[in-house]
Amino acid sequence: MSARILAVLNHKGGVGKTTTCFNLACAYADQGLRVLAIDLDPQSHLSVSLGFKDPDLSGMDDIFLDQANPLEYLINVREGLDLMPAGYRLGEIERLAAEGRKQAMVLSKTVALFDTHYDLILIDCPPTSGLLNFNALFAASEVIIPVSSDYLALHGLSQLLRTLKSAERFMHKQLQLWIVITRYATRRRLSSQVLEKLKKYFPRQLLATVVRENAPVAESPSFGKSIFDYCKRCNGAKDYLSLADDILYRRVIEQG
Repeated sequence: MSARILAVLNHKGGVGKTTTCFNLACAYADQGLRVLAIDLDPQSHLSVSLGFKDPDLSGMDDIFLDQANPLEYLINVREGLDLMPAGYRLGEIERLAAEGRKQAMVLSKTVALFDTHYDLILIDCPPTSGLLNFNALFAASEVIIPVSSDYLALHGLSQLLRTLKSAERFMHKQLQLWIVITRYATRRRLSSQVLEKLKKYFPRQLLATVVRENAPVAESPSFGKSIFDYCKRCNGAKDYLSLADDILYRRVIEQG
C-alpha cells in the first residue's frame, strides 16, 4: 500500500509551515506510523529542526543536480521517522526550470522508489513559487496550507489558491486541499474574524483543530525537539496532536 503524500505549502512566510511539518511528522512517528519527512526548502529549516545542522549536508540537491541515488540520502531520525534533507546546493535548482516537465518530475520519481515503505510522506516546501514547489505538487496528492490568523494571510491564501488551480490544470490532476489555522491568538478579535471567514468560504477544507499561539512551539526547534518532547502538556502539543488526527481521519471543522 502506498503512502499518503502531503505537501506543506504556503508562499507567505511566518505562518508556521515548517513547524507544522516538523511536529506532524513527529506526532505520526510517536503513534507508530512510518513517516518520511522531505526537506524541499533551501533554508533547510526542517532538517535543522530535526537536529541536522551540518552546513555541508547533502540530500535533495544531489538528487536534482547529480541524479544521485535517493536511497543513499535517507537519514533515520528516530524510530518510525526518516528524513530526506534539503542539501546546501538546493537553492541552485531553480536554474533547471528551463528543462521543463522533466525536472518537475524528479521528486515524484524519488518518492516512487520507497513510498510503499511509509504510511505518510510529508514535504516541507519553500515559501516561493517555482520548480521546487511544482515538484512537490506533482508528487503529492494532498496539500496542507497553514494560515496564520491575520488579514495578510487571508490575502495570501486567495493568491495561493489561484496558483494551485493553475497548477492542477497544468498537471491534469486534482489536489485535496487542507487549510489549518496556526498562531491563533484567542484574545484577538481579528483571529476570530479570520476563523469565521475561513469557515464560511472553505467549510470542507478547513481542518477542525485551531493551533493556538504558543511560545514553546517556537522554542522547541532550537533544542532539536518536537513540541511533544519539549512541552508535552502545553497547548501547542495538544493542538498538534489533535491536528495530526484531523489529517489522518480527514476531520474538518463543524458548521453551525
